[in-house]
Amino acid sequence: EGESAVEAVEAALFPDPDEIEDLVVGAVGSSALFAARFRENAARALLLPRRRPGTRTPLWQQRQRAAGLLAVASRYGSFPILVETYRECLSDVFDLSALREVLGGVRGREIAVHSVETVRASPFASSLLFDYVAAFMYDGDAPIAERRAQALTLDRDLLRELLGQEELRELLDPDALADLELSLQSLTDERKARTADQASDLLHRLGDLTPDEIAARVEGGGRVADGWLATLVATRRAIRVRIGGEERLIAIEDAARYRDALGVQPPAGVPDAFLGSTMAPLDGLLARWARTHGPFHPREPATRWGVREAAVEEALERLLAAGAILRGEFRPGGAEREWCDPEVLRVLRRRSLARLRREVEPVDAAAYGRFLPAWHGIMPVSEPSPVPLRGDAALERLAEVVDQLAGVPIPASVLERDVLPARIPGYQPRLLDELGAMGEVGWLGRGSLGRDDGRIVLFRPGRRGSDGRPAVAEPDRPNGERHDAIRAHLSARGASFYRDIRAAAGGGSDREVLDALWDLVWAGEVTNDTFAPLRALRWKRTGRERRPRPGRLTSLGPPEAAGRWSLVEPPADVPATERAHGLALALLERHGIVTRDAVVGEGVERGFAAVYPVLRTMEEAGRVRRGYFVDGLGGAQFALGGALDRLRALRDPSPGEAVVHVLAAADPANPFGAALAWPRRGDDDRRVLARAAGAYAVLVDGVPVVYLDRGGSSLQLLPAADDLEVGGAALRGLAHLVGPDRPFRELLVGRIDGVPVAESDARERLLEAGFVAGYRGLVLRHSTAAPTSDAGWAPGWGRGGGRSPVRGR
Repeated sequence: EGESAVEAVEAALFPDPDEIEDLVVGAVGSSALFAARFRENAARALLLPRRRPGTRTPLWQQRQRAAGLLAVASRYGSFPILVETYRECLSDVFDLSALREVLGGVRGREIAVHSVETVRASPFASSLLFDYVAAFMYDGDAPIAERRAQALTLDRDLLRELLGQEELRELLDPDALADLELSLQSLTDERKARTADQASDLLHRLGDLTPDEIAARVEGGGRVADGWLATLVATRRAIRVRIGGEERLIAIEDAARYRDALGVQPPAGVPDAFLGSTMAPLDGLLARWARTHGPFHPREPATRWGVREAAVEEALERLLAAGAILRGEFRPGGAEREWCDPEVLRVLRRRSLARLRREVEPVDAAAYGRFLPAWHGIMPVSEPSPVPLRGDAALERLAEVVDQLAGVPIPASVLERDVLPARIPGYQPRLLDELGAMGEVGWLGRGSLGRDDGRIVLFRPGRRGSDGRPAVAEPDRPNGERHDAIRAHLSARGASFYRDIRAAAGGGSDREVLDALWDLVWAGEVTNDTFAPLRALRWKRTGRERRPRPGRLTSLGPPEAAGRWSLVEPPADVPATERAHGLALALLERHGIVTRDAVVGEGVERGFAAVYPVLRTMEEAGRVRRGYFVDGLGGAQFALGGALDRLRALRDPSPGEAVVHVLAAADPANPFGAALAWPRRGDDDRRVLARAAGAYAVLVDGVPVVYLDRGGSSLQLLPAADDLEVGGAALRGLAHLVGPDRPFRELLVGRIDGVPVAESDARERLLEAGFVAGYRGLVLRHSTAAPTSDAGWAPGWGRGGGRSPVRGR
């Protein structure tokens, strides 16, 4: 093993001298040396003028402006500064001839190589290591698509004039190659023969073909092809010959060429005009083969024609010397050098570049709708349920989710009913309690939603900028005798239980004290050390005061007052820049692609202006990418490198079954209604779709199809539902909401698109999706075995069939 490792190192350090030029040319374009030389050449050519003459331009700004110019210039392979930079790097900086001589001496054993293992690198090797780090320091700045597209745009002819030919194996697109080969062989629908004359052109353009091969290239199949071939043979426009042991047809004009190159015997009756001697017949056949095939190996035509491979290679060498063919490593995934026609390679480069440029184009809203649930780790309901997480694995996953959701306002009613179970298989409420008992998570109120719900934000204590809490304005502070009494008590005594708070507030009914206490909670002034009070808000209860039953001396306090209450500590005296930096990191972690609309949708104080300077500085430092990534979301978009590659990978829907997500409308993983607008049927569509607590959106391949209003009594079909297959998949996905431990025990729909269900045209579609007719509308019931909480939903929530119970005030 040690000897093989040494051999591998020597092979990497001493490549073949015949390949060194190709290796250097292929790597220099993405090096820091190339970027620096391009910056100098562009400045020398006055393409980077100073904004203020007489003042010095910072180096980082020069590098940024030069990088922008390089990104534009790289689209044009003959751009003079680009060509001059290659010439300077390859001729002035590198001494390739001397390097080739050294490698030739090593290969010829004229120079001996001794492997020495040392404790630390020698001074010479240390300098090489330092140069290596400096050269690749900014290598990851550009995403994969941009790096490949920039390498492809270099003009091939100019590059060959400089120092030979670059390697394209890693740059050419395999799908583009497959499509081009089908087109060259006339196997695509638009290039199939539709007349007998076009069938004759096939033989002139492609050469020898069997009857079955011709039938595959004729519109109408074998019966039509047989009739045309019989006509062509009868009119002496084609002849039947035997090549490689099988019968094939060739154009009569090629009879002499096949005879002289392959020894094929023409049939009797061929006019003498087509039997004259030919010059370089095999060369001509190979040139036509190259024009109608992608990169190929000599064994392929040799096998088809039944000739020696050596003879084919000799003919290809003659064509190479004449400039009629190219040799190199072209085919993606190949392991040997191939041969290719120059025009075919140019078309292949253009098609590959077009595909790569399409990758760097902004994606549509549907792609972003596919990306965001995947970025949050939400599994589609169309896939089998994942294995529930247990123990430490569940706690670690919950901590990751809390980090991602830190600072974003979420309705308390959907946090443990929809948001957390969608991200953590087998979620149980005790997991959040356990994480809170460890001091790893806390919560704050961010405004009430009616009488029994409100928005809260989760945060990790000690992580600045992650709680997303603005300073409470003085006019918005709850003012009243009970409010002031509760503040004074908690300020003097610290964390207290409800009974002490009730006594300090002057007693009275529990309802009045709870109203004052929760007013302070939703204002962000008071919090609790547990999540039990938030869960109790969803419980049904009567409006009567709780009295102890006969025989009881005491009564338990209200469940929505459980735990210890304390004043929220004022924000630490942290510099505004540090808080903005923490907020920017939280937004990047949550969205992957941060846009103005996404930040505004979260209600961040001061909006996008609060984080824009930080994001811009991070982009200048190479931490994030800035560009136009999602169509329609403005030009100021900032993305993490991994998020950008993942977004582009989801540009097109996955083939096969549609991917269905059922998300709470207020879930941060649902981009619609926040970063993206809800789709509308037209200007006359006045239906209001909101990110309301208790509402749900069904996404099919990232497109919203069905919107379920709060409570589930009304359902709205969006424009994408006009597709029967897509709409059916979305309606069937509603079954994910129904079950003993799901948001709805049964889903009763009374109206569709604002129309009573009995009068709606979509009634039959709901019946096909599993709904049954009831006296109040269409009902979807859980017909299978009752799922447990391991299916990904928290027990104890949604007891009222998805309704919002009144707390009894």
